[in-house]
Amino acid sequence: MDFFLDQTNLIILFTAVASGIMLLLPTILKGGAKTVSVSEAVLLANQKQGVFVDVRGPEAFKAGTVPQARSLPAADIQAKLGSLPKDKPIIVVCDQGRESTRIVGSLRKQGYDQAVGLEGGLRSWLQAGMPLSRKH
Repeated sequence: MDFFLDQTNLIILFTAVASGIMLLLPTILKGGAKTVSVSEAVLLANQKQGVFVDVRGPEAFKAGTVPQARSLPAADIQAKLGSLPKDKPIIVVCDQGRESTRIVGSLRKQGYDQAVGLEGGLRSWLQAGMPLSRKH
């Protein structure tokens, strides 16, 4: 009992618990969303006819996106769910991977079991040296 009454021990215990929570937070916030690396996304597209869906705005999409990606801005996704195949992987792309994680969680809840987010978004795509397609 003396352990818990010592102020130094309480500070150490609090720091350990807070650190653990912070480490688990990204996993908890994903809400069941699955992410894949750039190489895994390319494999899904090539081997399982996965569809890249870019959820950024139209201007960002035109400026550069994953080749063969479809533009489906986040604001329009609910209205256009019927245009997405349920029998193929859907690889959701955003700028940094945050928005896609939220959307993937929503898609999975609506029966799109193969929906995944591109880990790190378009930034990781570029860092991996992958090509961009500019739309006109």
